[in-house]
Amino acid sequence: MRKFLLALLCLSLTSVPVGARDLDQDEALRLRREGRIQPLEQLFQRAMERYPGAQLLEAELEEEDGIFVYEIELLTTEGVAREIELDASTGRLLKDEVDD
Repeated sequence: MRKFLLALLCLSLTSVPVGARDLDQDEALRLRREGRIQPLEQLFQRAMERYPGAQLLEAELEEEDGIFVYEIELLTTEGVAREIELDASTGRLLKDEVDD
């Protein structure tokens, strides 16, 4: 019985939502018009300044724990994939790490 409860607890923990959701184009446009987020182009330039010559792999707008976040994935000139997260409202760098 104890093993069963432990297994059930592990399964329930893996099914808990992470707390992030992707926003679609319409919602992103609405947030931009309302002044709640900065334009992606503006913040994308900040990411590119960190890695000149990098190529854009993917860009998404997400809401994580009530914060709008641009997640930008780049391929550097050295061939390293980087994941950069910027607060879409303030432009503050939240994360910059090698993307697995």
